[in-house]
Amino acid sequence: MRSSPIALALLLTVVAAPSALMAQPSPPQRPGQAVPQDKAENPAAPQRRPPASLETLFQRLHDAKTPEEAKGIATQIQRRWARSGSDTADLLMTRAQEAIRNKQTEIAVELLDRIISLQPDWAEAWNQRANALYIAGDPIRSLYDIGETLRREPRHYGAIMGLGIILKQQGDDKAAMAAFRRALDIYPQFEAVKKAVDSLRYEVDGRET
Repeated sequence: MRSSPIALALLLTVVAAPSALMAQPSPPQRPGQAVPQDKAENPAAPQRRPPASLETLFQRLHDAKTPEEAKGIATQIQRRWARSGSDTADLLMTRAQEAIRNKQTEIAVELLDRIISLQPDWAEAWNQRANALYIAGDPIRSLYDIGETLRREPRHYGAIMGLGIILKQQGDDKAAMAAFRRALDIYPQFEAVKKAVDSLRYEVDGRET
């Protein structure tokens, strides 16, 4: 079965420039965040180390030696992704995720529509709506939202894994394998993706040898 044009365009985006995906600029300082005081001005004040940039976290994720180490770093990345900068959008996201867990996909999609209208540049909002649409049985619209996610955060290994799953279900094992391997380039200790690659290895690599 052939992939849809959306899926093919997404796959080209995922595999085209892997080095560029690992080198995103760190986000600007959040409004209202306290500027660390100079120790020379206040020697008694303990100096806090600034939080690691996303670029640094992704490098650590790539270099992690064990699944446990990688999972801890991935959790930090996902916490960064979960910040919208809007209390309203964050509250709506909490409700949308609860609706997804309860399989109330219609409610989840409606909430995520509102979130995206409020914060159209929030990659995680697009990713969560892609997830809700997939659960609702609409893989084509899910693919579109995966594309929007990756335009905003090309290193989103969860969205890339979702792309691979949909491609596999469409019968395009080779394209699915390319997506899964791209996710592993970013997150080499991602156990679920390693299993997906192993399950396709014979079908894809076996046919090519």
